[in-house]
Amino acid sequence: MAPLDVISWLLDTDPALRWQVERDLLDEPEDVWLETRARVATEGFGARLLAHQDVETGLWAGGAFFPGGFFDDPANEELPGQPWTATTWSLTTLREWGMDPAPLIANDTAAKLAENAHWEFDPSLPYWGGEVDCCINAMTLSNGLWLGLDMQVLVDWFLEHAMDEGGWNCEWENGSTRASVHSTLNSLRALRHHEVVTGGSDATRQAMRDGEEYLLARHLTRRLTTGEILGPWVDHFLYPPRHVYSALRALDHFREIGRRDERMEEAVSMVITAQQEDGTWLQQHHMPGEEWFEVDVPVGEPSPWLTFQALRVLRWWSEGAVS
Repeated sequence: MAPLDVISWLLDTDPALRWQVERDLLDEPEDVWLETRARVATEGFGARLLAHQDVETGLWAGGAFFPGGFFDDPANEELPGQPWTATTWSLTTLREWGMDPAPLIANDTAAKLAENAHWEFDPSLPYWGGEVDCCINAMTLSNGLWLGLDMQVLVDWFLEHAMDEGGWNCEWENGSTRASVHSTLNSLRALRHHEVVTGGSDATRQAMRDGEEYLLARHLTRRLTTGEILGPWVDHFLYPPRHVYSALRALDHFREIGRRDERMEEAVSMVITAQQEDGTWLQQHHMPGEEWFEVDVPVGEPSPWLTFQALRVLRWWSEGAVS
């Protein structure tokens, strides 16, 4: 693939990706990319995923975070990865693809889930109130806002569960008092969504600044205590990312809030280094587990999703001054 063919290659994809290419790389007029985005619910990946919803219960795969009955079979505990087909994952995917939630609002999905979705961790907890895991609650907060719900209960939960050093950790329930980059990034993304939808508050903005400083103090890439690389996943880019942190995902958050910082330079270098001679980025990892269908390429092949995300981040980085 010649470098000049990359944009054409990206445009020849599902509407869920194409509209973002039109908006963020080509600066197409709003009516152009909005027309493409409107197709997400009616064709391609979006329509296929919508078709898997049980319209009577509002659920996907019969469960909240895991498919219904998943824990009834002891053999499932030996699987290499969890299924990605249940309700929370499916809603998150549709939202992140930019689908207009109108079809879900029209069929009362939010109300149906309030009645029929029960957290596997504790079925007595209300679905839209979240459970104990930061990453799960982050998805739930964003999904509820997307469907037009008042999610203040979960916003307050994040404020109450921020670590003293800034950031969050899904393992707080098991006694952890230190933040995690995975949990922190996912929590920040949800609070950012809350700010966009509602305007946020002084308290949420401070929590976000603290969480962002937690990541920046580590240059998005390294342990604060030893200076070692956080883990092999930092520069192993993948799509779908699920809950996994990477330098690319972290940079994309800072791109969205419009904040450049010299402490991001190593992360940017990781993204640049991963570009192939043909101008693409490869799928470097894949989270094991059952999916409704594949939305990107196997490991080792050029990924349209990662290529788009990397080009968008590098374009943003190159266009502004670093503080």
